[in-house]
Amino acid sequence: MAQQESSEAIKELPEQVDRGVDTALDKVDGWIADAIQHTPNFIAALLVMLMLYLIGMLFGYLTCRHFSRRERANLGEVLGGLVKWIFAGIGFLLAATIVMPTLKPGDLVAGLGVGSVAFGFAFKDILQNWLAGLLILIKHPFRVNDQIRVGEFEGTVKKIENRATLIRTFDGQRVVIPNSDIYTNAVIVKTAHPLRRSEYDVGIGYGDGLDRACEVLEKAVSKVEGVQKRPAVEALPWELAASWVTIRVRWWTHSRQTDTNHIGADVIRAIKLALDEARIDMPYETRVQLFHDQTEETDGDRSRQREGWPAPADGSTRPRWQAQFGEKQP
Repeated sequence: MAQQESSEAIKELPEQVDRGVDTALDKVDGWIADAIQHTPNFIAALLVMLMLYLIGMLFGYLTCRHFSRRERANLGEVLGGLVKWIFAGIGFLLAATIVMPTLKPGDLVAGLGVGSVAFGFAFKDILQNWLAGLLILIKHPFRVNDQIRVGEFEGTVKKIENRATLIRTFDGQRVVIPNSDIYTNAVIVKTAHPLRRSEYDVGIGYGDGLDRACEVLEKAVSKVEGVQKRPAVEALPWELAASWVTIRVRWWTHSRQTDTNHIGADVIRAIKLALDEARIDMPYETRVQLFHDQTEETDGDRSRQREGWPAPADGSTRPRWQAQFGEKQP
């Protein structure tokens, strides 16, 4: 009985294999037929995507060129890229409706809404930096080659990208600062105006003429090459310090860091030479220390002190303990 069943199964095996092969071939034939049937749709979808992508590239190029003529090349690059990807996205949606005619525009819009929310959460930081970069380029608080300070970083702006701003520090390092940090924090633009004021404090002796010293300093600094005539140099009495009178000297130069550094060094050199030539003293810090005998018996008795105010001639000064407790020492 068992041998008969096994022999029948062996006889049916080729038939099952043939049926499986026929089924697979039928499916492949169906796929090929569907592909041939939808080939025009695929070709049309590819042509639509390619056409809109090329149109986007053209409009992106025109946008870049338009802003480059107005010295806003970085803004043109960002907006040009945005225009290109907008056209590419429209082309993809149109291609999807061509390949899948049952897909409705409303379904696409709904899908885009859900997808955009998920995309926003996934790429929050990237989108934040991109939008901050776009706002920086539109509002234009600084431009390429401006010298700025952001937090602890200071240097020359080399490029404003859609995600970050690149600056070159004065010691030759490159710093990449996210645009969101720049947009939400204070930025000092040192070259926003053509001129910048610098200042330096000088101390002269109390015995020197204050007006004469100010006049000497103003004349000396005004002669330094690179110091602007307008606004004029100022030398202002600023503070009565412990060992000298402080005079604050102010002058204006071009706002580039190289100018302020090198001209500032020349100004300090001119101040030193002018004060030496005019024989105006620049005193060191001086402190006077008085040493007194602070024992209980002589505390407060000026006649027993080595320095300080002299005792009265009638000798009325007494030690503190005598003034408080009389002749009887506690």
